[in-house]
Amino acid sequence: MQKKVIKTDQAPAAIGPYEQGIEVGGFLFTSGQIALDPATGNFLEGNIEEETELVIKNIEAILTAAGLTLKDVIKTTVYLTDLGHFGRVNQVYENFFGESKPARACVQVAALPKGAQIEIDAIAVSR
Repeated sequence: MQKKVIKTDQAPAAIGPYEQGIEVGGFLFTSGQIALDPATGNFLEGNIEEETELVIKNIEAILTAAGLTLKDVIKTTVYLTDLGHFGRVNQVYENFFGESKPARACVQVAALPKGAQIEIDAIAVSR
């Protein structure tokens, strides 16, 4: 099975030894995204809603580079440093996924890179 690396300058460059996305076996797997500005590489130090919005936009950019959309996402994992933000994250999340909601897991973690409050990764069905 051949894998295809997905890269775009519309999403943040990897800050470690990994790819933005890998397409294999009819699926696209995105690396976890935090609220990094793709143009500058700087971390957005905003509230949880602002971070969540930028994280999903970064995922959307990787999907676009693979010829996909958020409607193709079948599973996400949300990592939060504070589960108290769960409801606020859901409000932003629903604005992006609407009626095309993927399966999802959400867990609280001790810390995330760059002091992020949220990280999300996604799995999408490729066309």
